Amino acid sequence: MSKKTLPLRIGVGAVLLNRNNQVFVGKRRDNPINKWQMPQGGVDNNEKLVDALKRELYEETSVKSYKIIHELDRWLTYELPENLLGKIWRGKYRGQKQKWFILRFSGEESEINVNTKKPEFLEWKWVDIESLPDIIVDFKKKVYEELLMEIKKIIS
Repeated sequence: MSKKTLPLRIGVGAVLLNRNNQVFVGKRRDNPINKWQMPQGGVDNNEKLVDALKRELYEETSVKSYKIIHELDRWLTYELPENLLGKIWRGKYRGQKQKWFILRFSGEESEINVNTKKPEFLEWKWVDIESLPDIIVDFKKKVYEELLMEIKKIIS
């Protein structure tokens, strides 16, 4: 199947902000080079977006203490590079169409645990929002640049 005929996978993403307006990022297990990303994942059939957000955030970070402060009005998309087509998501998708949510973390840092049942992250940290486009893999950079603009609108 050619790239053009493959669909986009529907997903959600979480911008988890702490009290200092820094954002949570994790280093992926399957790509442990010095690239980081925010929690994100696919939406199951008939799953509401907000339910997928809650599930993915918990599965990846163990976090339950937060408040949703903003849902982006539009979907953000990215395409996989050629070398990853057919390898990720069993070759079913050419990229993702994501609905992103901005959240305020209200718990203690001890709640955060990336060593979950099916861990996706090796480690995690809080970073300044300005660094987001520089720490993500190249093919998701445009999404993170757009997210940075949205975050700035919310926290300014």
